[in-house]
Amino acid sequence: MNDRRGSGRKAKRIRERRRNVFIVSLCILFLIALGLGGRAVWTHTKEKEAQERARLLETSWEGAPPLDVQLLTVNDYSRPAIPLEQINAIAIHYTANPGATAQQNRDYFENLKDSHITQASSHFIIGLEGEIIQCIPSSEMSYATNARNVDTLSIECCHPDETGEFTPETYASMVELTAWLCGRFMLTSDDLIRHYDVTGKDCPKYFVEVPEAWEQFKEDVHTKMEEQKGET
Repeated sequence: MNDRRGSGRKAKRIRERRRNVFIVSLCILFLIALGLGGRAVWTHTKEKEAQERARLLETSWEGAPPLDVQLLTVNDYSRPAIPLEQINAIAIHYTANPGATAQQNRDYFENLKDSHITQASSHFIIGLEGEIIQCIPSSEMSYATNARNVDTLSIECCHPDETGEFTPETYASMVELTAWLCGRFMLTSDDLIRHYDVTGKDCPKYFVEVPEAWEQFKEDVHTKMEEQKGET
């Protein structure tokens, strides 16, 4: 008799233990689902807020050169939506993929949200024919200039061959856009930097290997700024 009672109590404890495990498992699954749902809502809200800030800011850009605004999706790999508290410089880069278009480079940045290959982006990309695509609002940080991401606007520039030299069309848009940004954010041509000046990287290649071309670019930006002042 005592053996049967003992066996019954043991079986009851086993059933209770299994029930408790089941309840705990359900609670854990519920919390996971709740967390994922909350993160999705937070991410969506963050992106909507970022897009609205960008819309309000960029629509006030009177006098800017023609921009094809194709803002990247907010994500951790190319557009983190981290606010820029101050803009102290404009950084010039080259794409390092000869012959690639501005659109192709923009799409590469966009696809990083899925591929997770690296963290990379730029505020603007200037194409081989002088077209300008804006990828990130000027109010947000890009992943382009390493330690200077926190206080620079970045411009990636396409080039036709391995020398890194820019086409006349690309160069003209570089000068115009850079001069306009300097005027908008109260910078001068002395506030222009190369990626090379931050990390020693050979970027933009032509302006690193031909330093007089870099100095000429800065002079051309200064001249364009004076012209733009006269137009206002």
